Amino acid sequence: MSSKDLRYQALVNAFYADLYRYAYWLCQHKAIADDLVQETFLRAWKHLDSLLDVAAAKGWLITILRRENARRFERKQFDYQDIEQDELQDLSSASPEQQVELSQLQRLILQLDVEYREPLVLQVLLGMTGEEIASCLALNLNTVNTRLYRARHQLRELIKTKDLEGHQHG
Repeated sequence: MSSKDLRYQALVNAFYADLYRYAYWLCQHKAIADDLVQETFLRAWKHLDSLLDVAAAKGWLITILRRENARRFERKQFDYQDIEQDELQDLSSASPEQQVELSQLQRLILQLDVEYREPLVLQVLLGMTGEEIASCLALNLNTVNTRLYRARHQLRELIKTKDLEGHQHG
């Protein structure tokens, strides 16, 4: 294997799962998420020589994935259909009660405006730092921190509202 092949394989091994989870969050559909990740790695292979700092690889790949997702809409392939929110499940570690709670939390997060949802998902789902998120979304760190704060605050309010509604009906 060439040096490029080894670098590429290391990227795939290290980041495939994170990219897939993020892609799924963006599109809420398994097949589209698979396609986005494949396109991301195809572009990464073509431009691997431009990745000079291995520590920046995750942000670089997330940026590619976000652009691939945006290209989806430029191509105008709008095939809308009802998609189960629970399509992506980790059945090995969560009880049925936890699955319900995770599904409800995911629905609440999806209610956030994309400007707040995206940094929150990058932080919570992919474990990215504020600096990495800022770099990936081309924002300054203060903006990212503000959006993360507001996202958490809005999510808390949504949870309180949901809990209140649950107690009124229950």
